[in-house]
Amino acid sequence: MATQHSRSAARLMMAPAVILLLGWMLVPLMMTLWFSFRKYLPLRGGDQGFVGFDNFVRFITSSAFWPSVQTTLVIVGGVLLITIVLGVLLAILLDQPMWGQGVVRILVIAPFFVMPTVSALVWKNMFMDPVNGLFAHLWKAFGAEPIVWLSDASLFSIILIVSWQWLPFATLILLTAIQSLDSEQLEAAEMDGAPVFSRFVYIVLPHLSRAITIVILIQTIFLLSVFAEIFVTTGGAFGTRTLTYLIYQRVLESQNVGLGSAGGVYAIILANIVAAFLMRIVGKNLDA
Repeated sequence: MATQHSRSAARLMMAPAVILLLGWMLVPLMMTLWFSFRKYLPLRGGDQGFVGFDNFVRFITSSAFWPSVQTTLVIVGGVLLITIVLGVLLAILLDQPMWGQGVVRILVIAPFFVMPTVSALVWKNMFMDPVNGLFAHLWKAFGAEPIVWLSDASLFSIILIVSWQWLPFATLILLTAIQSLDSEQLEAAEMDGAPVFSRFVYIVLPHLSRAITIVILIQTIFLLSVFAEIFVTTGGAFGTRTLTYLIYQRVLESQNVGLGSAGGVYAIILANIVAAFLMRIVGKNLDA
C-alpha cells in the first residue's frame, strides 16, 4: 500500500512531464484563440488590432465553409466504412493457419508505417495516373477508357488512398480481438450445425464490437485532420477541400492568420463534438 510520502514523490516526479504536456497543448491553443480575435496579416502590415468576432463570422459565412465540413465528414465516414469492413475480413483471414503467416501479417500491416505524403505520391503516380498508371493499363486491357481518378472521382480517390493507409491499423486491432475469442464457443456452434455466417453474426461480430468502437474513435480523431493526401494529389480542387485544407488556404495562401485561427477554433469545436458523440458510443459498448 502506497504511503503519503511515496505518493508525493510520484507526483513530484510526474510534474515535469505533466507541465511539459500541458504547455505543449495549451500554448498553441491560447495563441490560436489570441489570433482569432485579431486582424493579423503577416505580409500586409502585421497585427492590425482587435476585431472581435469578425473573423469567426467571416469564416462561417464563407461559401467554402459548409462544403468543407461536409467533405470532411464524408471522407471520415467513407474511410471508417472501408477500413472496418475490410479490417474484419482481413483479421478473420489472417487468423487462419497458413504458410508464412508471420510474413503475411507484416506485409498487411506495413502500409501503416508509410508516410502519408509518400503513400499519396505512390497512388497518384503509380496507380491513378491516367496515362501510365496501373489502373489505366487495366482499363485499357479490358478495352475501356481510363478514368482520370483525381478529377473525375476525386473524393473517392482520397477516401481510397486514406483507407489504404489506415486499413492495417484496423486490421491489427481487430486481429488482436479475434485471437482473444474463446475457440470453444465456435467449436460448440459448429458441432450444433450452425452455418458459417450465423457463427460470424452471433459470435464473432459481438465479440469484435468493443474493438470496432475503439478503431472508430481513434481513427476519427486523426481522420478529421487529413491534409497531406489532399495537398499532394488534388490540392483541394474537385470538391476535396476539407476544413483542415480550408484553414491552410486562409493562413498560408491568403496570408490571413486571424481568419485561419478562427477556422482552427471551429475545427476544434467540430472535433470535440464528434469525439463526445463517439465517447458516448464507446462508453456504452465498453460497459455492456
